[in-house]
Amino acid sequence: MLTEVECKNATCPADKARARFSDAGGLYLEVSPGGSRRWFWKYYFNGKEKRLSIGAYPTIKLKDARFDRDDARKLLSKGTDPGQQRKLDKAEKRLSAGNTFEKVSREFLSVKIKEWSAEHSTKWIRLQESNLFPWIGSLPLTEITAPLLLETLRRVEARGKNETAHSLRQYAGQVFRYGIATGRCTHDPSGALRGALQAVMVKHMAAVLEPKQAGELLRAIDAYHGHPATREALILSALLFQRPGNIRQMEWAWVDLDAAMLTIPAASMKRTKQGKINGRPHLVPLAPQAIQSVKRMKVLTGTGRYVFPSLLTGEKPMSDNTVNTALRRMGYSNSEMTAHGFRAMARTILGEHLETDPEVIEAQLAHGKSGPLGSAYDRTTYMAQRRQMMKEWADYLDKIRKGADVIALRA
Repeated sequence: MLTEVECKNATCPADKARARFSDAGGLYLEVSPGGSRRWFWKYYFNGKEKRLSIGAYPTIKLKDARFDRDDARKLLSKGTDPGQQRKLDKAEKRLSAGNTFEKVSREFLSVKIKEWSAEHSTKWIRLQESNLFPWIGSLPLTEITAPLLLETLRRVEARGKNETAHSLRQYAGQVFRYGIATGRCTHDPSGALRGALQAVMVKHMAAVLEPKQAGELLRAIDAYHGHPATREALILSALLFQRPGNIRQMEWAWVDLDAAMLTIPAASMKRTKQGKINGRPHLVPLAPQAIQSVKRMKVLTGTGRYVFPSLLTGEKPMSDNTVNTALRRMGYSNSEMTAHGFRAMARTILGEHLETDPEVIEAQLAHGKSGPLGSAYDRTTYMAQRRQMMKEWADYLDKIRKGADVIALRA
């Protein structure tokens, strides 16, 4: 049997291709003329002589080489070829390296990116890059358990990002289900975390919801002394109650004053990628008061692309914070009124005080139909009712702006 000193001093004569120094049980140290030393184990499987490479000396000491030889002998005693098993183990490791959470996640994104919006795709991968990949990204899907995933999401909760934690659980579930479909794993640990995360406390956008306060807001808008375009953006936000992005990004090409109609292209609406490509444009009837506001803007910006261009350059639309900043200057805090709050104001007052058909209001708000088949089969536009509603809404705003008695338009 060899000793550690013998292994250290072993050399190969210059006239030989290699020299072998036997230990015991088929283990030997092979030395090349250049001085490299490697451990091998000679064994027989199905009557054929084979050898198994154990590693280089002195990285693997004599004692460790004997342990590896003994492990290989145990496999052989069970009828398994140690050399073939090593090949299988290496193949499995290569496969696992391609089945890490991060790689499968990015592969899944490459499949879905054609149907997801650019905004959702960016958010989907960005949140994982910041919160999941650093902790579980390098692990094979099969090694990620529910407790490990929960521990990762707890780090997000600890920063007060409960909603983000819930989104990440959902994203992880998509990755695992894709992994199951493609044979990378057999279990989705995210499903076991339902109810384990802290609840998300929904905070609604601040909005003025009572007619009296709405009248005060409208009078404050009338008295606004900022830029005229900002004032008109506030007025149209109240009259049209569309999403703030659709107001500030409004283009002159969308406006038809003769038809009293604003046509927002499907691609500019808050929809899925499929809805943006194949959906219908959103129509917004313009009451006479809205037409007057648009005409005032025509004088200011009618030669450009946008109704509300950036104050710095006409090549871009108004900043997404302009209307909110104007509300702050008017004395409304972020907890009292926001640009998005004009939608809630209209939805609440139209429904509770003007007794407008909720279906008509929802159609004008461009809210999708509930249920998986709602938008596919219910294509009612309520255009005649919406034209009437928008006129009644504009007239009602005039009344409460003047401080008139607040009464319902319908008995």
